[in-house]
Amino acid sequence: MKENVLDVLMYLFETYVDTEEDPEPDQNELRKELLRAGFRDTEIERALVWLDGLTDHQESLSYGNLSAHGTRIYNDFEHERLDAFCRGYIIYLEQTGILSPPQRELLVDRLLALESADIDVEQIKWVVLMVLFSQPGQEQAYARMEDLVFDEDAGSIH
Repeated sequence: MKENVLDVLMYLFETYVDTEEDPEPDQNELRKELLRAGFRDTEIERALVWLDGLTDHQESLSYGNLSAHGTRIYNDFEHERLDAFCRGYIIYLEQTGILSPPQRELLVDRLLALESADIDVEQIKWVVLMVLFSQPGQEQAYARMEDLVFDEDAGSIH
């Protein structure tokens, strides 16, 4: 089984998102749990670094009423990694009020930090959930995004 960082993150997210346990497990506990689940140490380390990056950017976010009338211009590297469909989906999330401009920037940063060869809309959906879940006061946006993720998946045949 070839795992990537997003697989590890999704496992953690699905395992711990609805638990009532406090406090959050430390990195050593998480590492042991992920090893027991069958993930490789290199992917676990990359996922934990990715999570640290998610929390490191929290101070720079503003949750006030933001009216964004500007257009996000993606640099060449971002263009290379995020195709037109991905960029369009990010714009959609911002226009529907699920993401604020600072959250969009955090999303782009965390998507690029996945170091995935191909970034697609499904990956974007999961990373948006993680970004919103990690921020206080974003319950409504999180619930709307959760509806998008799971309602669209309901019609899929595996």
